[in-house]
Amino acid sequence: MRVLLIEDEVDLARGIRKALEEEGYAVDVAYDGEDGLFQAEKVDYDALLLDLMLPGVDGWSILQRLRETKLTPVLILTARDALSDRIRGLDNGADDYLTKPFDLGEMLARLRALIRRSKAHPSPLLSIGDIEIDTNSRTVQRGGQVVSLTPKEYSLLQLLALHRGQLVTKSMIYDHIYNDDGDTFSNVVDVYISSLRKKLGREFVKTRRGEGYIIDA
Repeated sequence: MRVLLIEDEVDLARGIRKALEEEGYAVDVAYDGEDGLFQAEKVDYDALLLDLMLPGVDGWSILQRLRETKLTPVLILTARDALSDRIRGLDNGADDYLTKPFDLGEMLARLRALIRRSKAHPSPLLSIGDIEIDTNSRTVQRGGQVVSLTPKEYSLLQLLALHRGQLVTKSMIYDHIYNDDGDTFSNVVDVYISSLRKKLGREFVKTRRGEGYIIDA
């Protein structure tokens, strides 16, 4: 999953980014409101983590602009802890609101819940035949046996599973599991798909030549 963090406190942004990347997220960071708004409108992120007090364009304005065109889940991360601010944030389109200082574990749990709900999968468990994916622990089992996946293999599997029955193009894969700094090459997706088939079954992921990949409903 790919997320955008808009946070002007550099040290805090680094800490949050590190925690997110350790959980397997592809992360883009903007340190001011103008850049954050540009990126949020340009890319279809799986979620947005948004500070409110930003230089240039503030978080309130970013939220308002974003909601004119996109349904991207938004988790507000802010020092503004007044009840009126929380009400304003939620009423103006935020999906959740977390005040600073916060526990990184709680932030990650809230983020996982937002993404699951946005994909119409409120349960952390995704079951496909004898494959079970636990999106909380990022573990995969096949027939009750744990399957070891690399972080990118897991991210690709989760993306395909959340879009079960839908065609997932290579462009969608690049957009959702790599950030702007990602070092990719032309056949990287094919390599990961091949690896998933070896570990989960040859017919688990089907290829639609020239179009993309699909896990059947």
